[in-house]
Amino acid sequence: MTETRQKAWTVLRKHVSSEVLLKHCLAVEIAMRAYAGKFGGDVEYWGAVGLLHDVDFEKFPHDHPHHAREILMAEGYDDAMVIDVESHCRTWESERNQLQKTLLAVDEMTGFIIACALVRPDRSLDNLEVKSVLKKMKDKAFARAVNRDTLTGGAADMGVDFAEHLAFLTQALAMAVKQPEYQEIPLL
Repeated sequence: MTETRQKAWTVLRKHVSSEVLLKHCLAVEIAMRAYAGKFGGDVEYWGAVGLLHDVDFEKFPHDHPHHAREILMAEGYDDAMVIDVESHCRTWESERNQLQKTLLAVDEMTGFIIACALVRPDRSLDNLEVKSVLKKMKDKAFARAVNRDTLTGGAADMGVDFAEHLAFLTQALAMAVKQPEYQEIPLL
C-alpha cells in the first residue's frame, strides 16, 4: 500500500464508520484509479480523491460536500485536493477538469453496478454483462433513488460511450475486489 493511499484510508476511517459508506468510497477509489490509468492521470492521486470524496458525508449528510474542506485541510491536504473532492457536488458551478468529470461519472455508477451484481444468483461482478446493467437502468423500481440521467450524463461529459463506461467500470471493480487492499471490507 502506498503512502498516499495509506494516508487517505486512515483519514477516511477516522471520519467514516459506516461500512456501507466505506464500501462506496472503496468502489469509487477503484473506479478513479482505473480511469486515471486510462486517461494518463496520477493513479495514486485520483485514487485518493475517490477514496476521500465522501469524507464529510456521515457527519454532514445534508450539507455534503461542503465540510470536506475543513476536514481535509485539518488532515494536511492542499487546496487542489479539496477542490477535486468538492467538485462532485451536483450544483458545482465551475468547469470540471477530466478528473472532476470522472469523479462525478463514477460516484453513483459504481453503486448501481454493485447493486446489479448483488441481485444476481452468484452475487458476482465477474459475469455481470453490460446488457444486464442496461436492463436494470430501464427498471425504475430498481435502485429508484438513482437518477438515470446523472448516470448517463456523467459518461457523456467524460466523452465516453455509456456502454463502454459500464464495461470498463464493471471490469475494474471485478478485478480489484480480488486484491488484498479490498479484502478488509469486501465490496460484495
